[in-house]
Amino acid sequence: MNRDPRSPWPGTGAGPTRPADPGPRRWPALVLLWSFVALMWVVEAADQVIIAAIGPQQTLDGYGVQPLATDGLLGIVFQPLLHGDWAHLIGNSIALLVLGSIIALSGIRPLVTVTLVSWLISGVVSWLLGGTGTVHIGASGIVFGYIFYVIVRGFFSRRILHLVIGLVIGFYYGLEALAGLSPMLDGVSWQGHLGGAIGGVASAYGLKRDRKPQQQQLATQPRWSAGPRR
Repeated sequence: MNRDPRSPWPGTGAGPTRPADPGPRRWPALVLLWSFVALMWVVEAADQVIIAAIGPQQTLDGYGVQPLATDGLLGIVFQPLLHGDWAHLIGNSIALLVLGSIIALSGIRPLVTVTLVSWLISGVVSWLLGGTGTVHIGASGIVFGYIFYVIVRGFFSRRILHLVIGLVIGFYYGLEALAGLSPMLDGVSWQGHLGGAIGGVASAYGLKRDRKPQQQQLATQPRWSAGPRR
């Protein structure tokens, strides 16, 4: 039996080797995304039942963001779950599933980060700039967060695939995104869209900064591999 002098254990040969990278957790991210969209549909179904039973004066949409009102702050939590009608919900659901699935391919952490950051900033900007007497609802703030995250990530990563995806998303959603940020459109929460876009850019930049220390740490970790045994 030969012992490798670099090995801390007798009878084994050990050399430095990097631990296997488990890779992104795609399936948990996709399940989380679909569960979030399903929750939106459950809330809208409950809202429609309430409207049919009691009347539109009791709609859940009143729990959205009410700008500059203390009670309206709670709407930041509920805003993405509330929609004006089925068409509004369907449009946001399709965008969330398409864009969210692209982000989920990188793992659960990017998806959760960009969702929560866009959710929060979209609600805060709506509350600050939305205008008194209005109510802001819908998940379009998160949609805009996804759009701008995918585009900015493509430029930060400098990878061909990411750049192509970012450019395709930018071309497909670009005109809609620019229109959604315009304050000239009536009945559109450009404030929520703006906040979501800020959240998407901030998430892409924050995750880019966090990735460098992790890569350096993996490069300097001790590695163990089984040597020859006799």
